Amino acid sequence: MTLEVLYFVWLRERVGTGRETVETGAATVADLVAELRARGEGHAAAFADTRAVRVALDQELAGFDAPLEGVREVAFFPPMTGG
Repeated sequence: MTLEVLYFVWLRERVGTGRETVETGAATVADLVAELRARGEGHAAAFADTRAVRVALDQELAGFDAPLEGVREVAFFPPMTGG
């Protein structure tokens, strides 16, 4: 499947881009993250500690165990804070 993967804030800085199109066979977000880590040093650094990363699938918050079937866009970003 083809996914648009978006990176925000420090994830974008580590990966080196804010968006990329990814061909994947991943079944879940966790599987996708494992594939992305293997792409290189920047991706590995971005996903070194997934406790500091949140994910949205087609603009809906999701967990790393969420299935990717039918998803078109995956966004990764740091936790949001309010004030």
